[in-house]
Amino acid sequence: MKLFIENMNEEIAKEILGWEYDEPYDFYNSGLTDEDMKERLDGSYFALLNDNKELFGFFCTGENAQVPVGKKNGVYSDDSVDMGLGMNPNFVGKGNGFEFCSFILRYIEKTSKGTPIRLTVAKFNQRAIHLYEKLGFVKKDEFSTDFVEFITMVKRNEL
Repeated sequence: MKLFIENMNEEIAKEILGWEYDEPYDFYNSGLTDEDMKERLDGSYFALLNDNKELFGFFCTGENAQVPVGKKNGVYSDDSVDMGLGMNPNFVGKGNGFEFCSFILRYIEKTSKGTPIRLTVAKFNQRAIHLYEKLGFVKKDEFSTDFVEFITMVKRNEL
């Protein structure tokens, strides 16, 4: 599978905001609100297309990859590049995660030269946590919202 990075546009953002995941991953479902569209189009989000030109997923970096409650709790205070990601539900659970995440990590490692990479994941998402550990991430901090517990994970960037 080959993946290609595309700049986010309104059409792609609308498609992503319409994705619906099965339980318990429906926690990641969004809605098509003006605020969500504005965030997706602010320059921090990128689309990933496969070699069939299908929307495979997306990633973002910076503040949009952080959970606001975590920010209040100080878990984002050290110098790291925050990354967030999402895979098209049509491709989830089919063994694509390692290649998908590796592609994103290679891009971020090249563009952030030596800065550690951090992600935030819902604690219940053991499938993702296991994948991130295989990719070299280690658990760092934990925090909770009214609805879910989160952990941050960090990977050293050797480039």
